Amino acid sequence: MDLTRYTARIRDDLLAAAALGDEKTQATADALAKTVENSARLAILSALTELADTVSAELGDRSVRVSLHDTDATVEVGRTPSSDNPSFEEMTGDISRVTLRLVEQVKSRAEEAAAQSGQSLNSWMAGVVSGALRDQMRGGYGTTKRDDTP
Repeated sequence: MDLTRYTARIRDDLLAAAALGDEKTQATADALAKTVENSARLAILSALTELADTVSAELGDRSVRVSLHDTDATVEVGRTPSSDNPSFEEMTGDISRVTLRLVEQVKSRAEEAAAQSGQSLNSWMAGVVSGALRDQMRGGYGTTKRDDTP
């Protein structure tokens, strides 16, 4: 989202108000308008960030982040790391090594999902496996959940 149209509106309103004054007033308003744009952009970003924090709190399992690049504000929505999926550093007990072969497209999507949740691929996959095992235990031993079954 380009913030320029919003900051330009503030600038235009300031210049329109100054048009009622003399040349010195108009020149002062022009100088102020240029200065105000950066402050307005930061104020808008602060408001968007506060809104993102409020939305994140309501979503629970997802978080919203706003960032500013030049005059563009970007919004990113990602999964909030769950405390149900502890990292390897948080786990106790023996750790076993497993080699997993994935199709490149699946591996790429898993890496993206891990990055969005702020985890390494290894930690993310450990969490996914733990979650799948919990789901299986809830449904009874030996059962698997499939998204394509009614």
